[in-house]
Amino acid sequence: KLADAGIRVSLFIDADRKQLDAAQAVGAPVVEIHTGHYADAKGQAQFAEFAKIADAVEYGNALGLQVNAGHGLDYHNIRQIASIPGIVEFNIGHAIISRAVFTGLKEAVSKMKQLIHDR
Repeated sequence: KLADAGIRVSLFIDADRKQLDAAQAVGAPVVEIHTGHYADAKGQAQFAEFAKIADAVEYGNALGLQVNAGHGLDYHNIRQIASIPGIVEFNIGHAIISRAVFTGLKEAVSKMKQLIHDR
């Protein structure tokens, strides 16, 4: 119904192939992979979460979905996630706005873009 009304839909999902299959089945053109578990994890657990995200991005692209990623991403953990090919957009609002309080928005955005592009 949303697509029929001209509204582009994006589903916020875990890095899980079943959820990607469900997104495709309902006709969502875009998904955002939840990266919060990765952001919260430490050590080996973070590597495992990264692997799940990388797999989900590859699988989602193979299904023809636009794959975005976000939640908990910041200036310390974006590089690894940005190294995954096939992610179209990163949603990083909280970290950027928090930094902007001290540096200004232009500097905060510029630094994040540099980290993403220099991966």
